[in-house]
Amino acid sequence: MTYLIEFVKNLKKKSNVGILLYFILNIFIITSIFSSNFKNMDGILTGLILYTISLAIALSPIGERILRFQTGCKEIKREEYKKKIEPLFREVYQEAKKHNPSISDDIKLYMSGDEYASAFATGRKTICITKGFLKYPDEYIKATLAHEFGHLSNKDTDFILLISVGNLIVTALFIIYRIIVAILAFLASIVIGDSVEILVAFLIDIVLAAMMWIWTKIGIILVMYSSRKNEFLADKFSYDCGYGEGLAQVLDQFYETGAKGLWANLISSHPSLDERIAKLQEYGIEYRNGTI
Repeated sequence: MTYLIEFVKNLKKKSNVGILLYFILNIFIITSIFSSNFKNMDGILTGLILYTISLAIALSPIGERILRFQTGCKEIKREEYKKKIEPLFREVYQEAKKHNPSISDDIKLYMSGDEYASAFATGRKTICITKGFLKYPDEYIKATLAHEFGHLSNKDTDFILLISVGNLIVTALFIIYRIIVAILAFLASIVIGDSVEILVAFLIDIVLAAMMWIWTKIGIILVMYSSRKNEFLADKFSYDCGYGEGLAQVLDQFYETGAKGLWANLISSHPSLDERIAKLQEYGIEYRNGTI
């Protein structure tokens, strides 16, 4: 219940108005699809129920597992990788808990096999980094992990779950629902002797499912851009934990190449690196780019 209350509070923030509007439109679109443009109340009710179920699953640990699967984030198995990253993770975790004791006690670190350096936090218990980050100095890694703990501390990591995972689940439920309806209608049409209309309706359902996929991508981009302010807050958390210098240094050479999917959206939606470093300098870090 506390989880839901905190989520609603975050949704009401001024910076999240765009996300709130998206959710309202999402409800209308989903209920419209299930009810054939609001032509029957049973379809509207079905759409609302299934969408509510999808949101509940998205906010559960299952939702985090689905997102980890989508982004290729897995448990770290290789001993040399664990020897490198786990002590750094534990150190930052301990520091983060000092600054915000409400951070979950069972946050876990995962890794994707991507060679470029990136990281993200989602839900309340997931931080994922790319394999490419292992090439960075320890101070850079700790600063970045602290930034991700900042997102978890500020509880701004739920929206991507609700849109990416929530819409994925409800789309899957829609397809299953329509297949069942189509099968029943087809069996009925055998008696009547006319199955063309059923085939046309099934093709329309496929188009609607594809449109939901596109609409979800739009929602993900909207979340990213609506959450730009959250990046500065997460940077401030990293600074407060004592990693401001390292964060500025890693940002100054954080050139992402080859990113795709969610990683690409994360990168493109962040404020410029110069803006973020300038803000850290305002907080009081001594770092200056020595190449100028």
